[in-house]
Amino acid sequence: MTLPTDKKIGLALGSGAARGFAHIGIIKVLEKYNIPIACISGSSIGALIGGLYAATKDISYVEDIAVRADWHNMISFIDPTIGSGFIAGEKIRTFITGAIKGGTFSSLKIPFAAVATNLNDGASFTSFGDDLSLAIRASISMPFIFSPVVFQGNHLIDGGLSVPIPVSLARKTGAEYVIAVDLESNYFTCPREGIAANLGEVGHDMTLLLATRIAKENIKEADLVVSPKLNDIKWSEFFSPKKTKEIIRRGEEAMEEILAIG
Repeated sequence: MTLPTDKKIGLALGSGAARGFAHIGIIKVLEKYNIPIACISGSSIGALIGGLYAATKDISYVEDIAVRADWHNMISFIDPTIGSGFIAGEKIRTFITGAIKGGTFSSLKIPFAAVATNLNDGASFTSFGDDLSLAIRASISMPFIFSPVVFQGNHLIDGGLSVPIPVSLARKTGAEYVIAVDLESNYFTCPREGIAANLGEVGHDMTLLLATRIAKENIKEADLVVSPKLNDIKWSEFFSPKKTKEIIRRGEEAMEEILAIG
């Protein structure tokens, strides 16, 4: 299919933990065909990938960061805490600040917005001032793993719990035509192995059951929905370069398939 050239195309990058590396593949294909991205919104892993790309406009740079991540790097990011999460998150924020090269919302190369969930009232939260690293850190704050981000009296956690696919936010950021990336739509509809194999998987699946229902409402406002085939990818598969490359490739395949139609 041919995407409109007379409208500002925006991306709404959804939540999905490790499956979010597929966002990189989708952006790579859009760049390959010289399809301009006017703005980006992101939730959870979508905020991380989208924020890095919006700050640098260099998808090869973002891909390199993703592929180089391994268990050794992960251990260096852990700052254990006792309380509302296993990880305090300050080291992660330091990493994010370095990865976006100290960028702020006002210094972005592409307009970008991130969404988190406010534990104070259960609503979505998008008002981070100019603090880009804070916004990304808040949006990726998976419950029980990361401590919530406290900002202006608000306690902020993973954006995927309130707005898994931030389509309306992409429009508010300037998009006239929204490409929504849904990483979870086929998770419960395709055969998969290791269902609820441990406590972590049970917790993930319970959260995902709710998120997928919200996502169905989110994407009703989208002009195009891209759904990479990722049902066999576990949420926790962050630190295998081989697996990361495979997830990126599936994102590429999904976008290529859509552009080839018609």
